[in-house]
Formats: sequence, structure tokens, C-alpha cells
Amino acid sequence: MRLTRRELVSGLALGALGGTVGRAGAEPVAAAKQAMRAAALPILVSAHNGYAFLEDAFHDLAHGADTLDAALKVVRGAEDDPNDDSVGLGGLPNEEGVVELDASCMHGPTRGAGAVGGVRNIKNVSLLAREVMLHTGHVMLVGEGAERFAVARGFTREDLLTDASRKVWLLWKESHADWWGPGLTAPNWRDRLEHKLKADIGVAEVERLEVLAEDLGIPPAARVGAVRRVIFPPTGTIHCSALSTKGEMSGCTTTSGLAWKLPGRLGDSPVIGAGCFTDQEVGSAGATGSGEENLKVLGAHTIVENMRRGMTPLDAGMDALQRIVRNYSGDRERLRYLDMTYYILRKDGAYAGVSLWTGYTPERPHAIAVHDGTLRLEKTVSLFEGSSQAWPPVVAKSRNGL
Repeated sequence: MRLTRRELVSGLALGALGGTVGRAGAEPVAAAKQAMRAAALPILVSAHNGYAFLEDAFHDLAHGADTLDAALKVVRGAEDDPNDDSVGLGGLPNEEGVVELDASCMHGPTRGAGAVGGVRNIKNVSLLAREVMLHTGHVMLVGEGAERFAVARGFTREDLLTDASRKVWLLWKESHADWWGPGLTAPNWRDRLEHKLKADIGVAEVERLEVLAEDLGIPPAARVGAVRRVIFPPTGTIHCSALSTKGEMSGCTTTSGLAWKLPGRLGDSPVIGAGCFTDQEVGSAGATGSGEENLKVLGAHTIVENMRRGMTPLDAGMDALQRIVRNYSGDRERLRYLDMTYYILRKDGAYAGVSLWTGYTPERPHAIAVHDGTLRLEKTVSLFEGSSQAWPPVVAKSRNGL
């Protein structure tokens, strides 16, 4: 049965890009406005979609597991979960309907690094990044070569496009406008977002997408999320940093990347220093959000270097966010169309989670997952109060009665 127009528009606003927090069975608590510190070591800090996997990983870490193994256990949980469409199995595909995955990792004790990008048919690319680190003289492998290397190392090829993700892709394919350029830095940046800014994308467009979703066989309970992903392609990712009682550190980041991306597109996740960076002497950081923007500031490396110079994790992360803001001369109209969250862990156990905006909607604030003996979600400290522009203005107005 079709959802009503009002139910769909309301559900879109309430469900925006925060469902994992709710599914995890915990609500984030407010973050302090100063650098936070682990109650005791060891500690794991991850993106909120790692919450469900922190308990087992913390147990391993507390009993002497390697820090990278513990961090990989967290992100691998998300990769294996077909219901998490931001990574691994069931990740939302590129515009041709093919799932392409990216990952990177750094091992503090050995100062090793590995990364893979644009990988097809291999589910656990976080583990593949570690294989690159351990068994090649390279740091990054991409595309077909990375896939062949994976098979040589014993990984199994499999179809990563689940039926649920395929149907959402078909919905996008039947309804989308070509919006892959120009970028937000171009003088004619509005051309890229024309489909979001048109007055006629309000209730009528949402209702049209709902009809298409029904025709494609998307279950009623999943239509809100499907329509949401068509209107605003998500950039979901997962990062985890680990610190042991011995002071050893590691970090890893893995993603299916921007939904409906051009084939071959790489964001920040597989780039050492952008989506992930760990320095054994200083700390570890990772990122989720607008990959193209993070690439331009090398956020993870910037944060670690800021801490090396004496900044707290909170200040180090805020400085990286300010660099993104400066790239747009502080123009909040354009900054509304991007977002960034950083996960930061210093060698002494101090940590922070920072974000450009409070959340994608007021009801779903950005959060980090932490385990230092106590498992919890904590709200990020945001540079700007308010929501990033996840929805066209008219859709937002629809909540008020349109």
C-alpha cells in the first residue's frame, strides 16, 4: 500500500542519514565542549555505524589483540552487513549499477600503510588494504589489479549488489537528472544542484518517486529511505581508530563511496592522509562525509599534524573543518551542500568527534561511537549549528504543510 504524501515527506525529514544510530539501540549523549579523554585504556573510537561491533573488538583489544586487528573487526562488521548500504556488501553502486569499494589502513607499531580503490566483487576491502600493506611493496592498488591481487590472496569474488540496493539504484536511474558537474567551487555551481533548487521538486516530485518505488517492488517500510537516497545521494563510510594499553595505535577507513558516482571515482577514504592517518607517536584520525572536500585539505593528516604541534584533538579537528570553510570563503549557502565528520584519537587517550554541521537533520545529530570500557555514542562538536542541506528547500517546507 502506498504511503501518503504527508507520511513520506515527514518520514524523509525524520529519517535522514541517521538510521544506524537508532538501529544500534542507543541515543548519543551530548559531547563536552572540551577535549574528552578515555576513562582508561584501551579505547576504540569509530563512526556511529561501528557501534554494534565495538563490544567484541574491545574485548579482543583488552585481551592483547593487535590494534589494527581490533579496528578492522569493527569496520568489517559493517562491510558484512547487507543492511548497511554505505560499505561492503549491499553498498550503493555507481551510476552503472556496479558496487565499487575503497579502503585504507595504517598500523602504528610498524608504520605500515595499505589502501585499495575502485574495487569490484570483493566484500572486505578493509582486509584487502591490510594485505597490500603486508604482502606487497606498494601502498595502494586500484581497480582490476586490486581485484586480481585479492583473488591471489584467497579472497572470494561475489556479487555485492543486493536486491535492496539494486532496486534503489533502479529508482535513481529512472528518476535522476545528470548532476555530476560542475563542482561547488565553480562559478556556475548552481547548475549541479538545479534539481534540488527547482520549485517543482517538492511534494509532487516526492510523490512521483514514491509511485516509482512501489512499481519497482520496494517494500513500504523501505520507500522513505529509498526516496531519500535518490534526492540526496549519501556519502556513507566507516572509520575506526584503536589505542592499546601499550600505547600502540592503528586506524582504518572503508566505504562504498558516494552513491551513483561516476565509475572510477575515488573519494578520500582510500587516500592515506585524507580519509585515514595514524602516527604512532601522535595519534590517529579518520573522516566520513564529503570526500572531495576532505581530499583538498587532507583532513586526517592535518589533524594529526595539528596535534603534533600541541593542539587538543578538538582544536585540531576544528582547524581542519575551518580549512574546508576557507575554500568557500565562508559561503554558507554552498557549505550547506556538504558535510564532514572527523574521528580523532590522541596517543594519551584524549579524543574528539567534530563535524561541520550539527547533523543532516535536527532529529539525527552526528555522533561518534566510543568504547573505553563503557560503550556509548557521543554527539559531535559542530562548527556550525544547524543541519546541512540534505533536502531541497521545498521538501523542507513540505513538513510545514505544503
